[in-house]
Amino acid sequence: MTGREIRQALHAGRTVYATAVLSTSPLWPPFIQSTGVDFVFIDSEHTPIERHTLSWICQTYRALGIAPMVRIPEPDPYRACMALDGGACGVLAPYVESPEQVRALAGAVRWRPVKGRRLSAHLEGTAPLEPELVDYLNERNRDTFLVINIESVPAMEALDDILTTPGVDAVLIGPHDLSCSLGIAEQYRHPRFREAVGEICRKTRARNIGFGVHYWLDLESHLEWARAGANLVVRSSDLTAMTVTLREEIRRLREGIEGQAVPADDSVEAV
Repeated sequence: MTGREIRQALHAGRTVYATAVLSTSPLWPPFIQSTGVDFVFIDSEHTPIERHTLSWICQTYRALGIAPMVRIPEPDPYRACMALDGGACGVLAPYVESPEQVRALAGAVRWRPVKGRRLSAHLEGTAPLEPELVDYLNERNRDTFLVINIESVPAMEALDDILTTPGVDAVLIGPHDLSCSLGIAEQYRHPRFREAVGEICRKTRARNIGFGVHYWLDLESHLEWARAGANLVVRSSDLTAMTVTLREEIRRLREGIEGQAVPADDSVEAV
């Protein structure tokens, strides 16, 4: 899918599918393409991917018809522009907690290369851009989309104002950080965590904005959120899928070869 198709699908309530990609190997993209995902989530917040490598990864996935979404290290408009200049279609901004952050990010994603006081005045509604310039910028940025991470209690408290700020195409919950902010670290089946996810989902989808949870545990839980309204499905990661699959195969091999019973273990590190 193109960035424009993803943006349209998210607002229309159609489901789009993605996985997180941590590998920088040039052999990896064709295998990801074979999975049928609509786009990939490339994380530059928690993984050591420098700008040059990030750019060729984005360009490669775009050449394969898979839109790359990059999580930038911080909710900063200049970081957003850097990711887009490198070839990203979508920007995922981490730990967003205010409408002011959203406004600045949306300005970078929708209106680059306009910056500075000119952009600020336009976003504040005090100095509209010329119609010809607006047409140019809409065409230039037709394949860009903005997703924000909601992963804290302050973000939940500001959610109504965040969602009414123009420019957000989807909300993606960061489950690990949200569980920590709630004081129930990694307790993803805790009633308070589930209540929080449900509240964010209802508010987001009521405004025709895409919603999802980056989830890596059992499929049934992911399906449950989809049935509740999540249409942004970010499933697992290349590292997680490899770890879980190989661990289970080694466990079964030990049992079959050595007769050694090894308990199953589906725990993985959240990203």
